[in-house]
Amino acid sequence: MKQHVDASDDRCPVEASINLIGGKWKILILYHLISDKSKRFNELQKTLSTITPRTLTRQLRELEEDRLIRRIIHPEVPPKVEYMLTDTGRSLVPILMELQNWGTNYLQNSDLDQA
Repeated sequence: MKQHVDASDDRCPVEASINLIGGKWKILILYHLISDKSKRFNELQKTLSTITPRTLTRQLRELEEDRLIRRIIHPEVPPKVEYMLTDTGRSLVPILMELQNWGTNYLQNSDLDQA
């Protein structure tokens, strides 16, 4: 169950950040939404191949509730729903790119550390 993040809490700002983007999937969903174009549910599910539809739905709803992503519903039959980063979500892009850089360096150097 997700804990609500309240700005008036006396909690640590890192704790607030982790509550918003922590877990296995949220940060990956945000990372895959970095591009300027929006993505549909099925595109995200294909990209995150081991996530269940139920989990993806839940994570998308929480990210939307926290105003990190926007859900856009196009009035068509069948309905077309897309997801994209909000301005608040876009403010995470430098952090996500640094995580990508750190992960790349780690993967490249982890073999050297074992030698």
